[in-house]
Amino acid sequence: MKARSRRGRCGETRLLADLAALSPAYFGVVMATGIISLTADALAMPRLAWALFVVNCAMYVVIGLLYVLRMIRFPQHFFGDMVDHLRGPGFFTAVAASSILGSQFLILAGSERAALALWAVAIALWVGLTYTIFTAFTVKEQKPALDQGISGGWLLAVVATQSIAVLGALLANHLAQPYRLELNFLALSMWLWGGMLYIWMMSLIFYRYTFFRFSPGDLTPPYWINMGAMAISTLAGSLLIVNAPDAPYLSSLLPFLKGFTVFYWATGTWWIPMLVILALWRHVYKRFPLKYDPLYWGAVFPLGMYAASTHWMAAAMEFDFLHGLPPAFLYAALIAWSAAFAGLARDLWRRLGAAWASRGGAGR
Repeated sequence: MKARSRRGRCGETRLLADLAALSPAYFGVVMATGIISLTADALAMPRLAWALFVVNCAMYVVIGLLYVLRMIRFPQHFFGDMVDHLRGPGFFTAVAASSILGSQFLILAGSERAALALWAVAIALWVGLTYTIFTAFTVKEQKPALDQGISGGWLLAVVATQSIAVLGALLANHLAQPYRLELNFLALSMWLWGGMLYIWMMSLIFYRYTFFRFSPGDLTPPYWINMGAMAISTLAGSLLIVNAPDAPYLSSLLPFLKGFTVFYWATGTWWIPMLVILALWRHVYKRFPLKYDPLYWGAVFPLGMYAASTHWMAAAMEFDFLHGLPPAFLYAALIAWSAAFAGLARDLWRRLGAAWASRGGAGR
C-alpha cells in the first residue's frame, strides 16, 4: 500500500510539474486553428470550417482552465514567466486567440453577443498584458543582452493588437450607428499602433539577426511571426478598406489605407522565402532535430493568416491575379496544422503515460 501510495504521488507530481512548466504561448493552438477555420469558410469549405470551430471552442476552454489552474497553483511560475524577456510575450497569444475565436463566433455562428464578449476579454487582456509586460521589461534591474532577450515571439504583441483591430472591424459591420463609427475608429487606431509596434520590434529583431552569432537553436518557430504579424496587419487593413463607405474618416484615408495594406502584404511576402531558407539551414544543413514544441503553433498560424489576408486584400482591392495564393497557403497551413496536432497528441500521450507508469498502472 505504501509503495502504491508513493507511485500515485509520483504520478501526480509529474502532472503538476508539467502544469508548472506550461508554455505561456499555448493559446497559439487556438490562433492557428481559428484562422484556418475562417479561411476555409471564406474559400467555400464550410464543413472543415465548422469542424475546426468546434475543436477550437473546446481547446480555448481547456487551455484557459489550465492557465487559471497554473496561476492559482504556481503563481511564481505564472507571473515569473510574464516578466521574462523570452517567455513573457507568449501571453499575448491569449489576446489573439480570444479575438480570433470571437471572429469565428461572428462569421460562422452569427453570434454578435459571443463575439462582443470575447472582444471585451481580448481588450482587457491586451491592456493588462501590454502595460504589465513592457513596464516590467523597462524597470527590471537585471536584463538580458539583446541577443539573449529578443526573438520573433515579441511580435505576438503586434498580432494581439491587430487581432483586436480585425474583430473590431468585423463587428462594425454588424452594429448600427453610432457604434459603427466608434468601432471603426478603434480598429483604425489599433491598426496604426500595431504597425508602429512592428517597426520598433522588427528593427531590433533584424539587428539581432545580422550582428549577433546565430545558432540553429536560436531559430525558434516564433520567428515565423515575422511574417504572421504582417499578414494580420494586411487583413486588418483590408477590412478597414471594405468599411470605408460607412465611416467618412476612413474614406478620406483610403489611399493611405490601400498603400499601407499593400506595404504590409509585400513585407510579409518577402519574409516567406527567407524563413523557408532559414528553416532548411536549421533542419537540413545543421541537422537540428525536428520534434514537437508548443512554439511550432507560432509557425502554423502565419501560414493560415497569410491565406486569409491575401484573400481579403484581393477582394477589397480587386486584385484578381492573387486569387490562386489563398488556396495554396490554406493547404500548406492544413498540412502544418495536422503535423503540429499529431505532435501535440503524441506529447500528451507520452506525458500521461509517464504519469500513469509512475502510479504503477491500474490494479497494482
